[in-house]
Amino acid sequence: MTTTLYILIAVIIVLLAYAVVQALRLKKAVTNLTQEQFVTGYRKAQLIDVREPKEFDAGHILGARNIPSSQLRQRYKEIRPDKPVYLYCQSSARSARAAMFLKKKGYSELNQLQGGFKTWTGKIKSK
Repeated sequence: MTTTLYILIAVIIVLLAYAVVQALRLKKAVTNLTQEQFVTGYRKAQLIDVREPKEFDAGHILGARNIPSSQLRQRYKEIRPDKPVYLYCQSSARSARAAMFLKKKGYSELNQLQGGFKTWTGKIKSK
């Protein structure tokens, strides 16, 4: 019984350590911006919506390009590494993963919309 308890505690500790490391890596990779901060900078940057095409067509931030996270590995070279990148998805989970991927590929100025598109109250375009 006590061996099982020790194993369970060890697994929980490992999972917590992994979560902390991931959070720190994410914090180094991307800057979370409020909508106000996002609006001030995205017009001078590359605005990338990493949601899937159906989500993008249903409504997206005016001026955004759709490069779905599922296609990012093949299409990341469409994004210039020398210009700021503003990413968003529905809730910020996919844009965070996209930022970590781009960081590994050498991109440095990575920003994401805090809370994602679901919190966006600005202008949108839909098909």
